[in-house]
Amino acid sequence: MLGAGPLTIEAVVGVARQRRTVALGPLVAPRIAAARAVVERLADAEVPVYGLTTGLGAGVDTRLTADDLIAFQQRAVPARAVGVGQPLPTDILRAMMLVRAAGYAAGGSGSSPAMLQALVAALNAGFHPQVPSKGSIGADDLAPLAHLGRALLGDPDTEAEVGGDILPADAALARAGLTPPVLGLKDGHAVVVANALSVGQGCLVLEDARVALDAMDAAAALSCEGFRAQLEPLDPRVQQARPAPGQAEAAARLRALLAGSALEKPGAARRLQDPLSFRCLAPVHGAVRVTLEAAREPVAIELNAAADNPLVVIAEEGGQDWMLHNGNFDMTALVLRFEALGQALAQAATMAAHRTMKLMSPAVSDLPRFLTPQGQSRTGFATVQKTIAALEAEIRHLALPASLGVLPVADGIEDHASMAPAVVAKTGEIVERLRWLTAIELAAAAQAVDLRGPLVLGAGTGAVHAFVRSLVPPLDEDRSQGPDFERLARAIAASPPSFATATSR
Repeated sequence: MLGAGPLTIEAVVGVARQRRTVALGPLVAPRIAAARAVVERLADAEVPVYGLTTGLGAGVDTRLTADDLIAFQQRAVPARAVGVGQPLPTDILRAMMLVRAAGYAAGGSGSSPAMLQALVAALNAGFHPQVPSKGSIGADDLAPLAHLGRALLGDPDTEAEVGGDILPADAALARAGLTPPVLGLKDGHAVVVANALSVGQGCLVLEDARVALDAMDAAAALSCEGFRAQLEPLDPRVQQARPAPGQAEAAARLRALLAGSALEKPGAARRLQDPLSFRCLAPVHGAVRVTLEAAREPVAIELNAAADNPLVVIAEEGGQDWMLHNGNFDMTALVLRFEALGQALAQAATMAAHRTMKLMSPAVSDLPRFLTPQGQSRTGFATVQKTIAALEAEIRHLALPASLGVLPVADGIEDHASMAPAVVAKTGEIVERLRWLTAIELAAAAQAVDLRGPLVLGAGTGAVHAFVRSLVPPLDEDRSQGPDFERLARAIAASPPSFATATSR
């Protein structure tokens, strides 16, 4: 329920992907009414207010005439619908819609309740505008929100999906039983003045990254079983000696997966010291978890913030309500955390690639080359190394910063931007590739376990092995393994319950 308590990342994911119903809390209507009264008062007094009595962007120096105030708001939305590219996926679109509704509900926009009510009704009715994915530089997601606004307003020249059919927006509204809102003072500007795409997609990326890291822990633990790795690096005494961020927690998760394994017995490991991709699992996976948790903080703040410019401020008793111009839309704090998250995931991805390659090398693993039981007349996992190399290279490329420069726009007035949508989107692309890479490690590690002979696996790693084998049979004769990896990756993405259940037994 919007306005009845803090909006959480998990709630956004639920509305975006499970299509949970959205409702407005009892405090929302009076909050919006109070802010709306400020807007109307300042407009009547012809006070200079950006986007209310003046133009937008470089047009801030242009005063609007009284008879143009409403017409300007009606022009503001289509004028900013300049996006291009493929439409946003439905889950990202729904996340964006919910986040913008939350911004309205916070009361700082000063808009009339019409657009908030339209957004909530559209979400609950399954009305999904076709919004191009490119066009925002993160100084408010103007273009995506403008395309969203056009559809909500019933523009027949844009489209929306309802019940699986894509229709002109006016026809889609009618099919969904919705009525387009009527824009009033400031309402057109309020449609676009938010970072709802960046924040909404950020929620989904954070959830996907969390699930992917759970899968990476499971795959790494199963690789330890197949490699017959040394478990001393996971010893609690090691973690106490150097309590690096997240390291002890990561070691504990891996120990829990391996609990009961024959590897826990002295002398069970094949080597005194393993390659660093095995030995440094706890420090690296711990650091990634800490970085993921850090990225949640700015997203949680944005979900419950009033970041409109100008911002309606309701004064304490005895003070004067007003509208303040500001830069609260700047997303640098969020962007820096997501850039760091992408780089952290790349560190873990590179280690996963190295571990998987090591399993295939008889010189290091004492297993058949390329994990084939039929000898070198068979390919086994040999060609899979190319897929691993391609994915790892793409992840490293995507981890490079995208936020360090942007062309000035609006005649140089807007000379800084965070590139938030691009940064969040590329972090999501890293997670997608990480799932494929993890799927390959799971398949290779399960094959290594099978080739090693009867093993006493840990309770967790035994469940992981069974999970893999429920989807992918052992590789005896050569076959196309791409479909195997896709099945595993889909199962990882669907967690919970399928993958989480297997790894938490």
